[in-house]
Amino acid sequence: MEIRFRRWFTACLLVSFMLLSSCAGQNQTQENTSSASPTPAETVTPAPTATNSLSPQFSKLPRLNGEATVEMVVKGSPITIRIDGANAPITAGNFVDLVNRQVYDGTAFHRVVREPQPFVVQGGDPQSKDPAFPVNRLGTGGYIDPATNQERAIPLEIKPAGADQPVYSKTFETAGITAKPALAHTRGAVAMARSALPDSASAQFYVALDDLTFLDGNYAVFGYVTSGMEVVDQIQQGDRITSAKVTAGLENLQAAN
Repeated sequence: MEIRFRRWFTACLLVSFMLLSSCAGQNQTQENTSSASPTPAETVTPAPTATNSLSPQFSKLPRLNGEATVEMVVKGSPITIRIDGANAPITAGNFVDLVNRQVYDGTAFHRVVREPQPFVVQGGDPQSKDPAFPVNRLGTGGYIDPATNQERAIPLEIKPAGADQPVYSKTFETAGITAKPALAHTRGAVAMARSALPDSASAQFYVALDDLTFLDGNYAVFGYVTSGMEVVDQIQQGDRITSAKVTAGLENLQAAN
């Protein structure tokens, strides 16, 4: 019981830390919640037969119809990420599209949390390309779409294991789903950061430094580090992404309409 309490308390500390830090979202003054309920999924039930549908406002976003591979270079060392469009088509499509647009080149990892236990490295704020941008304001930016001059936001998209379609715009708890997600927060998982609003993710992403089951069903995983995790383990706050490119699967990207 004491061990369980300590784990729960540690998770709460991580949640509190992330709640006090800002992240990407439609409202740039919104406080960050790049973690969620500290209670791991304990019950596995059959996948739901129906999910809430995608809002029409997101119907024109990029999609990834299949898989892709992204190579990210940090401090001269490559990190290879397998992007899973089969289970997270919009989230994966958004990321691959931004990589292809070189949005991440030169951006910094503005949040690295390893204490009291390994948690995440988070980056991708386009504002971090500017070395003069105030450090204490990093984590508030998203991708500004030149076609609209507005921040592109994507819906929360999490597919239950065994389901045909993802759940959109709701956490599993809100949707009443107790199944595990198809893409879990295991070590090396790559997922989108967002504010308290479910549909506020834009460009910022994080890499899980450990198994983070208490984030499952609350944040959208869209891929996994397949090589170079030792590079991720060495990332420090302020380190920059030298380059990011799509090395395979770009033909699976369905461009925004």
